[in-house]
Amino acid sequence: MKLLMGPTSPFARKVAAVLHELDMTEAVEQENVTTTPINSDPAVVAANPLGKVPVLIRADGPALYDSRVICRYLDSQAGGALYPQTRVWETLTLEAMGDAIMDAGVSMIYEIRMRPEDKQWDGWLDAQWAKITSAMDALETRWMSHLAGPLDMGQIAVACALSYIDFRQGHRGWRTHRPQLAAWLDVFSQRASMQKTRPE
Repeated sequence: MKLLMGPTSPFARKVAAVLHELDMTEAVEQENVTTTPINSDPAVVAANPLGKVPVLIRADGPALYDSRVICRYLDSQAGGALYPQTRVWETLTLEAMGDAIMDAGVSMIYEIRMRPEDKQWDGWLDAQWAKITSAMDALETRWMSHLAGPLDMGQIAVACALSYIDFRQGHRGWRTHRPQLAAWLDVFSQRASMQKTRPE
């Protein structure tokens, strides 16, 4: 199998981290590609008509895309430990929250990098940041017990999302008012899967 991914994509990092957690790095070739919403890489479009990464190309079936689909597939191949049935709905909700933080964070970067400076909309940036901070507040006040529990896909998604915000928006100081969440991320980031997938 081959994983098409972007070197700084938080969604691709999430899948790469899962490969490490499941000890599947030897089974999946990882290939970095350069693709943007306005200049999609042809190899990506050939596998995913949406032109987005990550994409998992399989020899025995159609390519899989959307990081949640890929992660669920990889976990099923490895025995299903990252989506435990005893708390699967909480895990899926937490993964969705992590992905939503990533969506908003990537949208902010696209607004800044893809649009000419005179067409950038501060209102859009503010609205995306409001979504991110609202999700972080919910994590800080309602989800810390789950985050502190046994490893699951929700934790990986949230860690990749928060790390992306540190990477792209660290100057906004999200950690100041969320000490539990910041401390949790610092500990989780020491996992080998997170260390080996850090964007350069």
